[in-house]
Amino acid sequence: MRPLRIRLRNVIIGGGAILFVIAVYYFSHRKSHQIEIPSAKGSKDGMTSAMMSTIVNQPSFPNYNVHIFYYPWYGTPGVDKKWLHWNHPYLEHWNKIEQKKWPTGRHSPPDDLGSTFYPKLGPYSSKNETIINNHMEQIKKAGVGVLVLTWYPPGSSDENGAPLDPVTILVLDSAHKHELKVCFHIEPYQGRNAQSMNVNIKYIIDKYGKHPAFYRRVAKDGRELPVYYIYDSYNIPAASWSQLLRPNSGLSLRGGKYDGIFIGLLVEEKHKIDLIGAGFDGFYTYFASDKFSFGSTLYNWKSLAEYAQRKNVLFIPSVGPGYNDRKVRPWNYVNNRNRDNGKYYERSLKMAFEIKPSILSITSFNEWHEGTQIEEAVPHLATGDGGSYDDYSPNMPDFYLTLTRTWLSLSPDSLNRH
Repeated sequence: MRPLRIRLRNVIIGGGAILFVIAVYYFSHRKSHQIEIPSAKGSKDGMTSAMMSTIVNQPSFPNYNVHIFYYPWYGTPGVDKKWLHWNHPYLEHWNKIEQKKWPTGRHSPPDDLGSTFYPKLGPYSSKNETIINNHMEQIKKAGVGVLVLTWYPPGSSDENGAPLDPVTILVLDSAHKHELKVCFHIEPYQGRNAQSMNVNIKYIIDKYGKHPAFYRRVAKDGRELPVYYIYDSYNIPAASWSQLLRPNSGLSLRGGKYDGIFIGLLVEEKHKIDLIGAGFDGFYTYFASDKFSFGSTLYNWKSLAEYAQRKNVLFIPSVGPGYNDRKVRPWNYVNNRNRDNGKYYERSLKMAFEIKPSILSITSFNEWHEGTQIEEAVPHLATGDGGSYDDYSPNMPDFYLTLTRTWLSLSPDSLNRH
């Protein structure tokens, strides 16, 4: 599970001419679901601006302006010699007295997982090529074009996993077969600093940069550059980042073959100033829990988008279907967000569409620990702490994939530019 220092701090704080009849969401194999479509100001017949844009400029799929966070850190005894991540431990509360109220120890797969939902594929190995291909099919079905692949340098991993770099080429190869692209989500590994990041970026470009699935995007100066999301970027001072992201430094990546579009994580409001001062090309919000952080608060997206536009940088809002990490942080209930049969997801998509972003990110495809996944899930009886897993009932296992594609078919023109 990814580091969550900022999340813990938040827990402490608490927290007409033509009549258009559009059947927005109907699938014969599932129960119907009424979508709350974004409203258009000044529209006499209630037609949304998103609908109008699709009539004029039908979006193509997969959409390479839509990015989804992808986690390749799961393992099984049959493939990886042991369970990885599915057996995630309960994380302890920082207050010893409070901790006495909550369970401890590790989960015990395959029936007891560190997740509130149960994957349709079962607890899988991220190295299994059949699983990877299935994932690419699901992502393509959702209409998403780019995976934001969690990445650690060779030989390193988070405390509950194994080194991830060997999986990278498998994901790239499968993504290419499915017409998808891959960019990198660089995690806060031990020892991350300006010097190590310089080495990391050069490694990524030298090893993967020529792969046909390696994602590049047209930058402000017209060059096609790779995109990097930097998680917990605030852990490194802006002055250190500027050595990498500003020209005229011995460590600078700017101007040459290792240049890129670097996106920092905005948690607190002041981070927008810090990130731009450091030389970042934009910022993203990541968290799928509305009001958890300044950046993840939907109400703040309009002002963040306006600020980014003034500064000529990217603002990438992160939408998500909900949040529930009770199987790893049982005490963190204040930040849980009920999916509300898809309505929570729709609200975040509506807010994102209203600010007309050029890139939209989705948290997540398969971060099962935090219950943000849109990957297919099924009902399952739990063991360990008892009860049963949450699921997408009364809808089908692919509900959030099809819901994503439906909304992307109504996306603003800003997300349909190539």
